Amino acid sequence: MFRRERSIPLRGSAAALCNNLSVLQLPARNLTHFGVVHGPSAQLLSAAPEGVPLAQRQLHAKEGAGVSPPLVTQMYESDGSVMVYWHALDAGDASLVQAAFARGIAASGHYVCVGTWSGQVLVFDIPTKGPNIVLSEELARHQTPISDIATEPAQGQDCMADTVTADDSGLLCVWRSGPKFKLLTQIPGFGVPCSSVQLWQGTIAAGYGNGQVRLYEASTGTVHVQIDAHARAICALDLAPEVGKLLSAAEDTFVHIWKLSRSPEDGYIEVEHCHGECVPDTQLCGARFCDPSGSSFAVTGYDVAEILRFSSI
Repeated sequence: MFRRERSIPLRGSAAALCNNLSVLQLPARNLTHFGVVHGPSAQLLSAAPEGVPLAQRQLHAKEGAGVSPPLVTQMYESDGSVMVYWHALDAGDASLVQAAFARGIAASGHYVCVGTWSGQVLVFDIPTKGPNIVLSEELARHQTPISDIATEPAQGQDCMADTVTADDSGLLCVWRSGPKFKLLTQIPGFGVPCSSVQLWQGTIAAGYGNGQVRLYEASTGTVHVQIDAHARAICALDLAPEVGKLLSAAEDTFVHIWKLSRSPEDGYIEVEHCHGECVPDTQLCGARFCDPSGSSFAVTGYDVAEILRFSSI
């Protein structure tokens, strides 16, 4: 069971975008960073464990070298204090009525993958020290805009999939990261956008616009489980890696928590529903666990000027 805790106020509400909440826990400093997109800016907040906001910063897209802000991918230090790199997105193939944007971002080792409206995934090589970030590769397997990207450590196994990219057609591409990313398999869509995706122990959790959550074997694309989880489009998924908890949030105002485990007999994924939480009259647009054990989570909603927090009883 979970109970609602003290909310964290925002200067503006979260934009109505899927996966519109990021959480970075810093146990050594007893802090949690939150990130929310609002219009053309990003709001970064740091808070103490009890939810007391300590600092808040707004990052606005900065113009550079004659490039307009919507066509720039920018990278900052975790607290938003310093912009360490910017990259101009090539909008040459975009029509006058087509929006040009970056959507979906995830880190795999020292690589950062960024999805784009064209279906390309930009892979940036991030050095251990210094700001010498370079664009190392462009992955071009998707034909529609990227919707989300997920990664997990490969744990030294050469054959293990550690990156999955999703798009608006529902197509999933499964990769092994490295100096050259290798495509391992493709999981076709079924006419519904895949809005959010996660990886856990070689299992892909994908949330769709029809409210379904599907669990796939990453190496083969085999469907393990299909859950009719929500009545409306899913806006966010998250995983607590230490315990295998899956969080799903949707436009139906509900957040659900599921427990994933592997059957010892055949290795298939088993799912148990653990908790459901309704946020009345709220179009949810982001949800994340606040710790790797899944004992707390936070959600954002469109036109709601606060981050709602919940913790286990």
